[in-house]
Amino acid sequence: MDWSKIKTIFIITFLILDVYLLFQFMKVRDANKYEVITEAKFEEKLEADEIRYKEMPKAPIEDQYLSAKPKMFTKDDLTKLKGQTALLKEPSTTLQVKIDKPIQLDTEFEAAELTPFIKDNVLYGDQYQFWKKDDKKNTLVYAQHYGNMTLYENLSGRITFHIDDKNQIISYEQTFLEDIVKMTDKEEILPPLKALETLHQKGVLKPKTKITKVELGYSTLIQLSASQALAPTWRFVVDDNESLYVNALEGQIIEFNSDEIRDEE
Repeated sequence: MDWSKIKTIFIITFLILDVYLLFQFMKVRDANKYEVITEAKFEEKLEADEIRYKEMPKAPIEDQYLSAKPKMFTKDDLTKLKGQTALLKEPSTTLQVKIDKPIQLDTEFEAAELTPFIKDNVLYGDQYQFWKKDDKKNTLVYAQHYGNMTLYENLSGRITFHIDDKNQIISYEQTFLEDIVKMTDKEEILPPLKALETLHQKGVLKPKTKITKVELGYSTLIQLSASQALAPTWRFVVDDNESLYVNALEGQIIEFNSDEIRDEE
């Protein structure tokens, strides 16, 4: 074959490749430009509605679905509890405990004052953190964590302390999720601002409010008797007294049953 023809073919091939790559670059650039404009327009809507919010993570975040099983407590577990009288509530996924020497609380409760007791005397105590003080029910609720992320509103992973009329903790109930494993590979989750846009579009986020806290945790996606699936979930605390939740992978707003304890922090 003539060398000049081969050279011409190569030149044409590279020209076609360059045009294709330029076309792809323009598509990506235009897509990114559209995303920036869209984000800017949503921020303008928030400003128009006088909705204030804290700085939110902008870097891509990856997470995945988890699976877990409610722990079945045994008599062996009861023997580990010192200075406490425990009963198993059938089907033994709930531990009912009476504290032999009630714990006196300060008038102004601080979560730190109960930390030593939980760490030293409660099963798996290092895997719970303070969630809420409910003055109407005279309870303190501690939620289970996984990888420093809260299991939101999960009845199978919490401790509920009961307070008497002398402001003393006299008993508690405990549930615990075990065998927590990753169900899927990690994938990029919804940015928090995009999740906030979902709440705004659905009318859940009201004008003249302030987002005082934004955090990522897990909520129950599928609940079965012997196991449950957990989904990464954005939590937005509004005006320090209401929490709104959005599935961070699928984008749906999550509403918990009204009879479950609502959070306040």
